[in-house]
Amino acid sequence: MGKTAVKICGLTSVGMIESMINLPIDYIGFVFAKSRRQVSPCQAGEMLGILGRWDASPPQSVGVFVDPDLEQLERTLGEAPLDCVQLHGRETPEFCRLVRDQFNVRVFKVFSVSADDAGTGGHRELEPFRGRIDGVFLDTCDPVLEGGTGRTFAWEKISEYHRQTQSMGIPLFVAGGLNADNVGELITAYHPEGVDVSSGVETEGVKDIQKIRSFLERVKTHE
Repeated sequence: MGKTAVKICGLTSVGMIESMINLPIDYIGFVFAKSRRQVSPCQAGEMLGILGRWDASPPQSVGVFVDPDLEQLERTLGEAPLDCVQLHGRETPEFCRLVRDQFNVRVFKVFSVSADDAGTGGHRELEPFRGRIDGVFLDTCDPVLEGGTGRTFAWEKISEYHRQTQSMGIPLFVAGGLNADNVGELITAYHPEGVDVSSGVETEGVKDIQKIRSFLERVKTHE
């Protein structure tokens, strides 16, 4: 079992990123879709300027979008030069390929998994994306919200998706309801290449540096 990558998503202020300098975080996420954590490209650009202050390798920057068009991506990336684009809507495999080719970014695709559905077969939706994306994120399905539900999904489904991502040669990240109390169980049982947390390291809707530190410690203990 190797290192488990950690993504802290939904950053909204320069001050919060400054408090995280030199913590062992692999990815930092900015939400450009409609959300209480939504930021503008200008705000994200300001926050990206802090990443250069890491002593070692800084976190990779990820922009979270829901069904964007190429014009929106071009505007956003013009002000906030992201490393990765995370697509959280109904984007097609061809659109994912276009984003990779046109903007020279890594593309992560999010797939929603039901909170109570432990059946099989959902992993088949990954196959059309083979060779067109750089990573898969599993998140909790919600009929209204595209993400950020703060709820876990049926983890029993992780293994079937993981077999598929391994055959595709890309990492699998798990999101949805993770926190310091349950991330160790997830890593021990399912060994994803990465974990993605947002509300699980917040207090009253604001990122909590102590919760972030606790989350990171649990990941390092169990990986």
